[in-house]
Amino acid sequence: MRLLVPPMQVHRWSAMSDQQIATKPTFGRELENRTVLVTGGSRGIGRCIAENFAAYGSRVFSCGRGLRPKDLAAEILWWQCDVADSGAVEMLRDAIISEHGPLATLVNNAGVQIEKTLLESTDSDWETVMNTNARGVFNCCRAFIPHMVPRGSIINIGSISGQIADPAMALYNASKAFVHGLTRSIAVDHGASVRCNAVLPGWIMTDMADAAFDLANDPLKAREDALARHPVGRFGSPQDIASVAVWLASDASEFANGQCFTIDGGMTAASPLNPGLY
Repeated sequence: MRLLVPPMQVHRWSAMSDQQIATKPTFGRELENRTVLVTGGSRGIGRCIAENFAAYGSRVFSCGRGLRPKDLAAEILWWQCDVADSGAVEMLRDAIISEHGPLATLVNNAGVQIEKTLLESTDSDWETVMNTNARGVFNCCRAFIPHMVPRGSIINIGSISGQIADPAMALYNASKAFVHGLTRSIAVDHGASVRCNAVLPGWIMTDMADAAFDLANDPLKAREDALARHPVGRFGSPQDIASVAVWLASDASEFANGQCFTIDGGMTAASPLNPGLY
């Protein structure tokens, strides 16, 4: 294959002196004093993401439909807000901007799950799941994109369930597929002003994962089987997702845009045939 870039230019790009390496900034230092909003931060993945940004020195807002959790870290600012309500989201946006200026990072994490097949699902179930998981992401992105710092970062929390359907979770699966599609559309249409990526968690040990296992006739056996399908030998933790979210907000990922990053310990990379199970 012909080399299209002059060799000297390649050398200049790849070479770095010892002095340059020594003075290279520590990862995440640029996150200090940046304003970050994490929706659905009362527990689980959302809470862990909010705590990680706070640890890096970011000014962190979080929100949820309920009151501020009593054990939420004091440095995380809480706003009671239903992201399915566009008016409430706009009020939250205005409050953040008036106090702290444009948003640097938006993490759309708020989500709900109903364990039903399509035929079991009601109109009310549709409203519950789609209003939070799909409309909520739409509302927040639409409200904040015009009011973010240049090249700000939007991080949508999708799911492997939007790629491969989990049984008896029809509406949840569909809502996450919407999130992945919207992520790519935002990246294409608004990439000159913001970066937009999605993180797709696999089996992360939270209350939502426990609810999914409880659907099985034998929840313990289902859990053991799922664990055996993880090449890394364990389920994920909220910290696994928070670490990727912080990276996507940092300058280290400045060329990442419109991507859906699957974080599942290799589960969906493997063939369903696993000789180790038999």
